[in-house]
Amino acid sequence: MFFKSSSPTRMTPPASPLHHAFSETLMEENIEVAEFIITKWDSASSSDHHHSSYCNIASLFSDDNKEEAKQYLSSVKGLQKAMQYLVSHQSAGSSEKLAKAQTLMQTAMKRLEKEFYQILKNNRAYLDPESVSTHSSRPSVSRSSFSDFEEDEFENKSRVDENEESIPEVERVSLAAMADLRAIAEAMISAGYTKECIKIYKVIRKSIIDEALYNLGVERTLTFQQIQKMEWEALEVKIKYWLRAVKMAVKTLFFGERILCDQLFAISTPIRESCFTEISKDGALALFGFPENVAKYKKSTPEKMFQFLDLYEAVSDLWPEIESIFSFESTSTVRSTAVNSLLRLGDAVRTMLTDFETAMQKDSSKTTLPGGGIHPVTRYVMNYVSLLADYSGILSDIVADWPLTIPSPLPESFFGSPDNEDSISSPISVRFAWLILVMLCKLDGKAAMYKDVALSYLFLANNLQYVVGKVRQSNLKFLLGEEWVLKHEVKVKKYASNYERMGWSKMIASLPEDPTAEITVDQVKEHFRRFNLSFEDAYKKQSSWVVPDPRLRDEIKISLARRIVPIYKEFFEMYGGVGTVVKYTPDDLGNYWSDLFYGSGSSGSVSSSSSRGGRSR
Repeated sequence: MFFKSSSPTRMTPPASPLHHAFSETLMEENIEVAEFIITKWDSASSSDHHHSSYCNIASLFSDDNKEEAKQYLSSVKGLQKAMQYLVSHQSAGSSEKLAKAQTLMQTAMKRLEKEFYQILKNNRAYLDPESVSTHSSRPSVSRSSFSDFEEDEFENKSRVDENEESIPEVERVSLAAMADLRAIAEAMISAGYTKECIKIYKVIRKSIIDEALYNLGVERTLTFQQIQKMEWEALEVKIKYWLRAVKMAVKTLFFGERILCDQLFAISTPIRESCFTEISKDGALALFGFPENVAKYKKSTPEKMFQFLDLYEAVSDLWPEIESIFSFESTSTVRSTAVNSLLRLGDAVRTMLTDFETAMQKDSSKTTLPGGGIHPVTRYVMNYVSLLADYSGILSDIVADWPLTIPSPLPESFFGSPDNEDSISSPISVRFAWLILVMLCKLDGKAAMYKDVALSYLFLANNLQYVVGKVRQSNLKFLLGEEWVLKHEVKVKKYASNYERMGWSKMIASLPEDPTAEITVDQVKEHFRRFNLSFEDAYKKQSSWVVPDPRLRDEIKISLARRIVPIYKEFFEMYGGVGTVVKYTPDDLGNYWSDLFYGSGSSGSVSSSSSRGGRSR
């Protein structure tokens, strides 16, 4: 009746005295309604326990009091409107009414403050970051502003209740608590009681975050100086604890707290930022400051690089979450600390790679490995490099802007043809190829120290075969490519062939070029004597030589048999019945060769037979 619309052709007139009286009456009713419910719950609080206590008060936001909570918040909203009206419309008695409303508002805020504290405290287990982060995407989480609380907030809570059979109990309680906390926060903030609200929130939530970080093993007081004084074994343990903690801290702890702040204080971005920063910043700085301090560890050696890479990988993998969670300007120091950790760790890794290469180049050991087996340098370098290959993705980032400085261009035969798509081209692949090449050059020098040329070739074949095997068995095969592997397998075969030629050439030369040609008996005897002597000498000398790789060992034996046995067999079948000078049948050769390359050092009957008679060349 009183709000009937005016004619659209006429301007809206000023508020009439009748309208003014209606509005004033409505505001008075708002104050009366607020007084009834606020006083009611103020009395309930006083009758339970001590009035100032936050604990053990009858909860306005319990499941039994949903309608009461709705009315209470609605009355606070109405009271706030009444106060705004009284301030803007001065009239007789308005001062007394405003004072009364202010007193009621203070009482209501104290009540809501207690409720806020109690919900936070009592639902601590349900508001832990892990619970919050798991259901962060559910639409049933409170999303309303205080202005439409009645229409939306309890509707959300009702939906939670209706679907509670399909929602886990922990999640249901968590959602309900978050909805209540948000409603209270928005009511208090809208009424100008922001300070009181966020003070409670910060104290309780900061204690939760700090306790969680402590339980994860994050040491807040560990200083740079303390880390520098640590023995590596002790620091390595702390690195392991940190690696276990960081993912949980970022993806669950800080992520969950950011969600909670964003949900509860959606009404104000500055408040969200203030709460999250004060609660999380110190712990996050301690968390990400640790790898930065470790990166400056003065006792770093190449063997420690893997722990540094683990730290780098952990921070790098989590960077998208770090950047998102700590996106506020006030948490920029957290982001910069994480970035500095990556930079310092990258510097440390590059230094250790340089030290590793330098150590290889400076190796000056003059001793030869008995039997031509796998040199310790080969084992160490290839084990190290193959483990590094597991970090190729991280290392690619680290060496991307770190050009390889070498004294001369690398040979195309080592890296492959530039026209071949399988050729090595990426910076990290070139880096790995270079490290292996440095080692192979050192092996060439060590091979030259052997007095027996055949043994030097066997040494090179063994060690290069070990290198190729390590490449095939690790991620190096993806970095270096199939062409690299095939080229080096050809080199292994070449070294093995050179060993056969140098190690058994006298035995082959002892036989006639044409084993079936007619020769005198004396010539036949001489050929057999020379063959026996060269075979026994070679066998005796090589009985302590080794070929650790079974496949290479078999290939060499088969190759020897194919190279020597057919010629000897023809000669044996043609002249084998001449006197007692014949000591070995063609089958005997294979049997003796089968015992070679195990490094046993035993020469068996061949050794003893060499002393029979006074044989001469």
